[in-house]
Amino acid sequence: MVYLNDVIWNDSAWPALESLNHNVSCDVCVVGLGGSGLHAIHELLQHGVDVIGIDAGMVGAGAAGSNGGFILAGVASFHHDAVAQLGHHAATALYQQTLDAIAQLKATEPQFRQTGSVRIACDDKEYADCMAQYRVMQADGLAVDLYDGPAGRGLYFPHDGGFQPLARVRRMASAAVRAGARLYERTTAQHITGGQILANGHTITCKYIIVAVDGNLDRLFPQLAPHVRTTRLQMLATAPDPHITIAQPVYYRYGYDYWQQLPNGSIALGGSRDRYADQEWGDNAGPTATVQAAMEATLRTVVNSSAPVTHRWAASVGYRIDDVRPLVQEIAPRLWVCGGYSGTGNLVGAICAQRIAQAIVHQSRAPLRYWMD
Repeated sequence: MVYLNDVIWNDSAWPALESLNHNVSCDVCVVGLGGSGLHAIHELLQHGVDVIGIDAGMVGAGAAGSNGGFILAGVASFHHDAVAQLGHHAATALYQQTLDAIAQLKATEPQFRQTGSVRIACDDKEYADCMAQYRVMQADGLAVDLYDGPAGRGLYFPHDGGFQPLARVRRMASAAVRAGARLYERTTAQHITGGQILANGHTITCKYIIVAVDGNLDRLFPQLAPHVRTTRLQMLATAPDPHITIAQPVYYRYGYDYWQQLPNGSIALGGSRDRYADQEWGDNAGPTATVQAAMEATLRTVVNSSAPVTHRWAASVGYRIDDVRPLVQEIAPRLWVCGGYSGTGNLVGAICAQRIAQAIVHQSRAPLRYWMD
């Protein structure tokens, strides 16, 4: 059984942008028109930088427009795990930056629903891990409460929520064009060096390059393979279910399964990647029968929804394999990359790319403190 990608977020028409068909020049070229790349573009525009953005597909065509729509504070690892690697000060500083980003999102994103989120334990062992996370977060002054309710037992995070990711990036792209950015869809970066990109057979000459693509970063730059690896995340969505009420986004089974209920009553659910991890590594972004069946079993037996499945899709993302932080690096003079968000690009990816833009504008790495090794 093979499924075509059918993303629930793609609920409105998008007027395609032009493709690059001539040589151009700019101050900064951003590769990737997802959430991270567009945040970098907006930061650059605020400082009067002449910026070009390109994407091999459409705006938000990758994981930025086809993820679970979760807005969760912190890096991908739970806070106590981040503390174990980075220490309390650095891990808490990263967490606080994501809280600041949520506050900014709340002020600018009309479809952001600040409902909080819950982490639900699948068994006693995971509940013990929830309690360990709770104690460390309490010690570090981060908002968290114990949860015991309809979803199960675990933790409640009051600042989190959900939104419509594809609508968000499309609005950002439209605003960037109005502000003077030159954005090109269906424009593939064929060769990237410091100061120049060959794309669609044409040359983009620039002072700086920011590559913000997350998934397939290891294919673009093989030297990054020891640090970040591309994998596939899959999702499904249902018709509106009037018999289920899910008050906030749910992380279950250490975050390997996750779901939320949309304003119209539909349920968007993802996960089960760990059950078939070997087959999920790589850049194939199509849904598979095995993972889709496992997710549907979660939908029926854990979420207890009998609503028909109406959408099934997948996207490629980057997983950081040697650090709890994403990859942020200047891999050559004036050539910056960021990726490896491990499924948390909505916030973390945006912050990383925005900080790179700030570092370029201010000629200082201070904005990247805590994000880089």
